[in-house]
Amino acid sequence: MGTDVNDLIDKKANAASGMAVEDECKLKFLELKSKRNYRFIIFRIDGQQVVVEKLGNKDETYDDFSASLPADECRYAVFDLDFTTNENCQKSKIFFIAWSPDSSRVRMKMVYASSKDRFKRELDGIQVELQATDPSEMSFDIIQSRAL
Repeated sequence: MGTDVNDLIDKKANAASGMAVEDECKLKFLELKSKRNYRFIIFRIDGQQVVVEKLGNKDETYDDFSASLPADECRYAVFDLDFTTNENCQKSKIFFIAWSPDSSRVRMKMVYASSKDRFKRELDGIQVELQATDPSEMSFDIIQSRAL
């Protein structure tokens, strides 16, 4: 009768509707968006829900953010980028990054992929979405070019 967790994950890789989003995820995202308390937030799927894994303080850099993503596990993340436009205006854009490294387990990739859209809808205010399977696909140059 005991069901293996991996068997549960296999069953349609967690149909997106079955993934809960912890209230703290939405709360911390609102703080990033409105109060600008954080530079970034990293989220992970824990069992059947998305939870906050790490909050990057507003003084942290994009390199700090990149270094916080595990090399072989999937994550969702948001990053608040401050930049200057060609017209010399100070702006900010909130990026949603779906991190799915090639070296992560296939099952994990399926769960993150099937839950991404529902989770992203919970975070109102995302301006740019980026998917990355390798650090080069989310280099700072790419982030900057997508912001402009």
